[in-house]
Amino acid sequence: MSVELGSYGIWMRTAELTPELAKEVEGLGYGSLWAGGSPPGDLAAIESLIAATNGLSVATGIVNMWRDPAPTVAASYHRIQERHPDRFLLGVGISHPESIAGYQSPYQTMIGYLGDLAEAGVPKEHLILAALGPRSLRLSAEATAGSHPYFTSPRHTSYARGIVGEGVVLAPEQTVVMETDLAKARETARRFTTRYLGLVNYRNSLLREGWSEDEMLDGGSDALVDAIVLSGEPAKVAAGIRGHLDAGADNVNIQVLGEDPVSGWRALAKELLD
Repeated sequence: MSVELGSYGIWMRTAELTPELAKEVEGLGYGSLWAGGSPPGDLAAIESLIAATNGLSVATGIVNMWRDPAPTVAASYHRIQERHPDRFLLGVGISHPESIAGYQSPYQTMIGYLGDLAEAGVPKEHLILAALGPRSLRLSAEATAGSHPYFTSPRHTSYARGIVGEGVVLAPEQTVVMETDLAKARETARRFTTRYLGLVNYRNSLLREGWSEDEMLDGGSDALVDAIVLSGEPAKVAAGIRGHLDAGADNVNIQVLGEDPVSGWRALAKELLD
């Protein structure tokens, strides 16, 4: 693909990102910044992050297909590509039925939306699809550069690689808590997992990974929480992040929970990038 992501990137909600934070990510040596939380389709916030940095690649994780029509998003893509060539990866997805009124035919919606983007001239090598299940993973390999899974473990990365095959980008998000007290780490992590375990798409994905329904109760079992949200000393967290690469990922985008994510970025940069 023509957008260089590097082996490691940082994932953060678009509403929390600033040009100064983008500069920090680039200065630490991460290859990419993933702007999450369904950024608006005008992509003005995304362009500001790219403009503030010298060579950092920025990806959306993800633009919501239900909220912004493909022609609008395509026009925004072309504007950014013209001003900042090959530094923007357009990540798109369908979100969740629990949060979208009128949610229906998700697979056909993805096919139609990706077709509209292609018709508007967005090249597949600058597109990535939020994909968890087998049909969406296969679609990501056929119609885009690859897949951006969220709320997964290396189990899913291995599963996904087996479906998409080689030569297709796999860029999973990995959540971490930079906390060595296991009880405190799990308390923070469970607040995060409780939200996502309430969404059927993620529960189904975890079932495919081999987790049971009982393990998803009450915010998740200890084993599930520890797999989805890594914690501990920086070296231990870094080893868990590398587990995605060992399982077949090309890029791991790291989401650090807590009040001071930047300190986590810095600690992990010393383990992963030095």
